[in-house]
Amino acid sequence: MFETNLIGFGLAVGSSLFIGSSFIIKKKGLQRAGASGARASSGGYGYLQEPLWWIGMFTMLIGEFANFVAYIYAPAVLVTPLGALSIIVSAILAHFLLREKLQKLGILGCVLCIVGSTVIVLHAPGEHSISSVDEIWELAIQPAFLLYMASAVAVVLVLVLYCEPRCGQTNIMVYIGVCSIIGSMTVMSIKAVGIAIKLTLEGYSQVAHFQTWIFAMVSASCIITQLNYLNKALDTFNTSVVSPIHYAMFTSLTIFASAIMFKDWSGQSASSIVSVLCGFITVLSGTMVLHGTRDPEKPPPADLHAFYLMLENWTLFIGFRPKPARNDVYSLCQGFADYSALPQISWVVHSNGEIWKQKENDELHREFVAIIRQDHFR
Repeated sequence: MFETNLIGFGLAVGSSLFIGSSFIIKKKGLQRAGASGARASSGGYGYLQEPLWWIGMFTMLIGEFANFVAYIYAPAVLVTPLGALSIIVSAILAHFLLREKLQKLGILGCVLCIVGSTVIVLHAPGEHSISSVDEIWELAIQPAFLLYMASAVAVVLVLVLYCEPRCGQTNIMVYIGVCSIIGSMTVMSIKAVGIAIKLTLEGYSQVAHFQTWIFAMVSASCIITQLNYLNKALDTFNTSVVSPIHYAMFTSLTIFASAIMFKDWSGQSASSIVSVLCGFITVLSGTMVLHGTRDPEKPPPADLHAFYLMLENWTLFIGFRPKPARNDVYSLCQGFADYSALPQISWVVHSNGEIWKQKENDELHREFVAIIRQDHFR
């Protein structure tokens, strides 16, 4: 029992390293794609043509595969909380690659995550022996788990159909709520598929069982939905906000679902259960401290985006090639917004592409295209 838990622990740690890195790589890809087209948060899928996003996706697949195998050898109550290590990895990489500042107090959050994970590993329950996928199916159709599934689907439908169109761009809990709820169902179905594969490799083929294919189809559907809304959350909100909240909700719901379906706490002493819960609370506290020490990301204001579209039309009209990069225009506009207290400055853009600063006694050149005044951004 301890050996299988140790294998699951090693795979879960490796998974966290890859998944934590994938958050940052995918974020960079989303930023590049958003600079030249519709953002993922606005329903755009331009990131599918961005190689960096695919590298991040491939890195995440490696991590998820390691996580998938970890669930075969260890219970969800052990594997899932170790996902906090991916937050530490993403926080460190975001500090250097995304310039999302990690303050010194963030080290305390990292230490809390590591201590809590250690406590969970030392007191985690062993995996129950399952001899066929039929046993998993019996666990999945028990009334308590069916009630959880029905409630989860109902909440997801409310979030997607009612909440997302109204407050999806402003309330982070909409996208992350869908990710976390669907994620808990993903783990349960993936664990069932993993056990079926393990039994098949051991000589007890589960391919002929229709339950295996039902679990596989549920897994594929949940993974696609989860990734879609995770992309929206990453593109809309700061990584330092998305990671800890997603971890807290996803881990809590997964442990709850696993306790209902696989009865992880069955046969465990009260001290072991309390120790695991204390370890999880410690990890959760670490993620909150880590989040609290990060500087929030400042998304481009709506008026800057509108100005970009206006400037893009001007450049196309007068024949500028190539058109300006959106990030460059945002930087220029933000510079005007940050120095609103300074006296007014006017800039004249000539048709030859040169920019000339207007002086008080200068008359406007007859070839000027537009004057961008600072008070436009007040």
